[in-house]
Amino acid sequence: MIRAQVQPTPTGAILFDATAVQHVDEAWFEPAHWQASSTASTQSGGRGGVVFFEAPFGAGVLRHYRRGGLVGRLNADHYLWTGRRRTRGFREFTLLAQLHDAGLRVPAPLFARYVREGLRYRADLVTRRIPGARTLAERSLAGDVDAALAARVGRTLAGFHVRGAWHADLNAHNVVVDGAGEIWLLDFDRGRMRPPAMPWQQANLERLHRSLAKIGAIKRLEGFDARFWHPLLAAYHRVLADRAARGDAP
Repeated sequence: MIRAQVQPTPTGAILFDATAVQHVDEAWFEPAHWQASSTASTQSGGRGGVVFFEAPFGAGVLRHYRRGGLVGRLNADHYLWTGRRRTRGFREFTLLAQLHDAGLRVPAPLFARYVREGLRYRADLVTRRIPGARTLAERSLAGDVDAALAARVGRTLAGFHVRGAWHADLNAHNVVVDGAGEIWLLDFDRGRMRPPAMPWQQANLERLHRSLAKIGAIKRLEGFDARFWHPLLAAYHRVLADRAARGDAP
């Protein structure tokens, strides 16, 4: 179980898992710290400025929250201050901890930080790295998908949905297959818990399908619907039907 504690800083605060570390050095939120460390390796990319590193407490992923689209050109990484609990990093840490402790496959949160600047703040999040991870986007474009994988993805998504876990940006880059073939979901920024309901659950699935179309996976993989999407939906709805037959409460 994750044990969240708050550590004040001169310019904000850090939320961390006290079962993983006893305290957090603010330098751990700086890519340059890991790039200069002899015990660490780094790799950067993506809108969020992701950095992969190795540390004494394990393999981690550092993400700096950045805005995308047109807004991001004018304001790269500042957000309106509305309270500590509502900062991007603290909210995602709290949700990931809840999902992790419920047995769902999400990256375990290690620590989150906000740096306040008057009515604005910047934020960062560090999670544990998933070993051997490849995104569904990567596997789809490589043709490395089949009905068995689709069924695992469908069952995993259903497991999140029946518990009311809503992903704000469910796409093929945020669905990950680890080295053992298990399915994980990444990036719960802006996600939240909500009562299970088919309209938002269906919208989540449609968003994933659109992302697969956007990256060209559907066109590249012959018979995509029959080979992958239909088995995914069948497994997804089977979980929901089995749960309903048992009379399980959300």
